[in-house]
Amino acid sequence: MKIILLSLVLIAFHNFTFAQSDITGKRKTFDDETLEVKSIVEVFKKEGKYYGRIVKLFRKSTEDPDPVCTECDDEDPRFNKKIIGLEILKDMKKIGEEYSEGTILDPKNGKVYRCKIWTEEQDLKLRGYLGPFYRTQTWMKETKEPNEKITILTLLIVL
Repeated sequence: MKIILLSLVLIAFHNFTFAQSDITGKRKTFDDETLEVKSIVEVFKKEGKYYGRIVKLFRKSTEDPDPVCTECDDEDPRFNKKIIGLEILKDMKKIGEEYSEGTILDPKNGKVYRCKIWTEEQDLKLRGYLGPFYRTQTWMKETKEPNEKITILTLLIVL
């Protein structure tokens, strides 16, 4: 009986962990050079397309805690807007297993890139294109998943 119950819980846990390829939710972004957490971006769906806005920045004590996008093109409506709350991911459409046809803004340099997104387990892979060149980043899901796993394992031990 315990083995059957254990098997069912493990199957459910496996499906829960790996079936979540939805890109919505809060994601941690990382600095390409230092690999430190740079921000939290909330990805959301609106009118059939996907968008992302910065909801939190991780800044050093020497940096402005609430910067504005001074590097954005002055024709861009995001120019001189606060980075926190800034919509950096726009108009992404789900096409097959990927999301594309939208853009991503790098507020650090103000450039807007064509963008493609795909999932690898619970991580997002974002690739920004400028002409034939591209850069790929990994955004990790902000979650309490390790604690959830511990809770499930504790439940199994109790059984």
